[in-house]
Amino acid sequence: MSLTNNKRLLNNFLTLVQIDAETTKEGCIAAALTQQFQELGLVVYEDQAGKKIGGEAGNLIIKLPGTLAQPALLLSAHMDRVSPALGIKPMVRDGVIYSDGTTILAADDLAGVAGIIEAVHTLLENKLPHGPVEIVLTVAEEGGLRGAKNLDYTAVTAKMGFVFDGGGPVGSIVVEGPAQDRIKATIRGKAAHAGVNPEDGINAIVGAAAGIARMQLGRIDHETTANIGVITGGVATNIIPDTVHLRGEARSLDMAKLQQQSEHMRHALESGAKERGAEAVVEISRMYNAFSLAPAEEVVRLAVRAAESIGLTPDLVSSGGGCDANIFAQHGIPCVNLGMGYMKVHTTEEYISVENLEKVAALTLAIIRRE
Repeated sequence: MSLTNNKRLLNNFLTLVQIDAETTKEGCIAAALTQQFQELGLVVYEDQAGKKIGGEAGNLIIKLPGTLAQPALLLSAHMDRVSPALGIKPMVRDGVIYSDGTTILAADDLAGVAGIIEAVHTLLENKLPHGPVEIVLTVAEEGGLRGAKNLDYTAVTAKMGFVFDGGGPVGSIVVEGPAQDRIKATIRGKAAHAGVNPEDGINAIVGAAAGIARMQLGRIDHETTANIGVITGGVATNIIPDTVHLRGEARSLDMAKLQQQSEHMRHALESGAKERGAEAVVEISRMYNAFSLAPAEEVVRLAVRAAESIGLTPDLVSSGGGCDANIFAQHGIPCVNLGMGYMKVHTTEEYISVENLEKVAALTLAIIRRE
């Protein structure tokens, strides 16, 4: 039988999702969470990440001193959410939590936040023995992992951690995540009147299209994906467009494959534009590196044991998406990303079952207790 107070857990989750907290606008929820942890007798430190990224709040770092002489564990979830996220009205129907259909639910990632809080609450009220815990609640995860990138790492001593932000079932353990490159390109042509003297112009849209047509996009192989997601350009139908901007990405679990794919996209744009008399200026920037953890690594073994201790079947999986675990790994803190059991995230149909929310809290408690 779980020690967690599941009624308190559900009520807190329903309260938290109703606090507006879009990316870089996490001030209100940061204040509410600070109050909750302070009421539990814990000290909350807010770093300067918010100021660095132009946001309302920084990352919250909360330290729970251990009663056992064990290495510190990092627990992390993010406070922000994607749009539409203003005025969320959660409802529970047949054991499942939904929004009213006009917004997302924000189970991504307040299921993780609520689970961490409930686990700490249970730990303290039952005076359960435990090692030291460092909780990091990040801002702007949905906005390019900027909170984790600007975290005050001098305030973190843990050498391994658990990110509560995975999209799989509770019990799934992400041990591998891809690196991502951002692709930005500007295609430059020459403006002219489309009806009077089109032969004097160079159509930047046509140049961009020629480049995109040369690209391999979508699922490249089992480790690599690529996409062109945004195209902007042109001002009127009677003007040959002289400028087009593109934004895309490439991801891979294999760093060499990622470099090869990104350079392929650059070459395709440059050669396609040149073929049509235009010029492509392409910028490739690394958003985050890949991470990969072996089953024998301590953080993986601890996650597996904790899942098994509460009756879950652990499943070690790879992910095609990036998360704060990628950034923590770059800073020398290997982290697994744990499945939260929420569904249809980033849509107005997002939902999570009450049972899965309860499993998240129970798993968190088991991890802290190192069961």
